[in-house]
Amino acid sequence: MAKGTFGEILKREREMREVTLNEVTVATRIPPRFLEAFECEDWGKLPGGAFNRGFVRAIARYLGLNEESLLSEYDLAYGEQRAVGTPSIANPIPSPPKWVLVLAAVFILLVAGGVIAGGSYGWRSYAAHRVAKHAAATPVTAQPQAAAPLPNLNVDPAASTSAAVLSPPMTPGSASAALPQLNLSVSTSDVTRVRVVADGKTVLNAKLPAGETRHLSAHSQFQIYAARPSAVLLQMNGQTMPQLGSGGSSDTIVLGQKDLRQAPSGNTQP
Repeated sequence: MAKGTFGEILKREREMREVTLNEVTVATRIPPRFLEAFECEDWGKLPGGAFNRGFVRAIARYLGLNEESLLSEYDLAYGEQRAVGTPSIANPIPSPPKWVLVLAAVFILLVAGGVIAGGSYGWRSYAAHRVAKHAAATPVTAQPQAAAPLPNLNVDPAASTSAAVLSPPMTPGSASAALPQLNLSVSTSDVTRVRVVADGKTVLNAKLPAGETRHLSAHSQFQIYAARPSAVLLQMNGQTMPQLGSGGSSDTIVLGQKDLRQAPSGNTQP
């Protein structure tokens, strides 16, 4: 791969293949503004974290570049920018004396021990009271003892022992246990209201600021609604999902196991 900064390398490799930003967007579902931000190294316009690395992998795969080499260039450029922008701490807060920490630890242990002892005594008293009340309310009746069955001398002990060993019953959820859990990441590039319903239960209904990322999980499906669809990025189990819509109109999308790309072995792609 040619030398240069990450943005210069990405733009040069794209132009050498005579590929436009719109063509990359159609193939990878990455908005053009994020592609321009990568080429200009304008990290403030990108969602950051796992989203950025997933976008870099998708771009490298589409352009026919080595994914790990392009990720190394990205990590180097992004790490240098963060190192420059991180302010140094001139006057750190001094740590308290050691004797203060020891005294606080002893005090916490004494309080915790008193709470545990009091709770244990109260629980034993309550349990004894319930047993005594139940014994007083239950009449005592003599139950006839059943005669012990005579042993069958014609049965092989080894055969009876092996017959008593039963295989564990199949549980209703064992068939669906093989399905992977759905993990959804919702990232916003602008202020918008988002509502997410996971397996029929609302897990998110809030107005999110720009640059916010929420992580949610479900077993079967998600229903996602956004007041500004173009400001929401969705990623499920590490895979970038289609955008909710375009323009400023609200839209809803349903994502489930069927939306995960399948690998040749039958497992979902990471």
